[in-house]
Amino acid sequence: MAKKEAKVNNKENNKNKKSFFKGFKAELKKVIWPTPKQLVNNTIAVIVIVLITTLMVFLLDLVFESANKYGVDKLKEVISTESEENQNTASENTDSTENQTTDGENAVSEENQSAESENAASEENQSAESENAESNETQAPETENTATNQN
Repeated sequence: MAKKEAKVNNKENNKNKKSFFKGFKAELKKVIWPTPKQLVNNTIAVIVIVLITTLMVFLLDLVFESANKYGVDKLKEVISTESEENQNTASENTDSTENQTTDGENAVSEENQSAESENAASEENQSAESENAESNETQAPETENTATNQN
């Protein structure tokens, strides 16, 4: 029984192979093949399109490469100059802050000195006024005494 099944399967496979190749040959007969002139024209068109595309990609590559090269160099220069300027302004700001602090301290010390000199002057004025007041008080009784003596 196994032998009969093997023979039947073999015959079916051979029929399938023969029918496949017959169908394949029939389909190839239906194909419309280009003439030699059409074949040359289509081949030239494909080659020209490939060359144009290659040229465009090459030119774009050159443009982007040069832009990147010079652009990166320019960006590096701009960034380095900006960072140097920022460092300079930062150091100037710290210097000016220190100067402002020093100027502020100087202004405060000058204010203190002027306040001290004003205080000293007012103390001198007060002491002079108090001396004047004392001398006036001492003189006032004398004038009263002289006034009473004259009467």
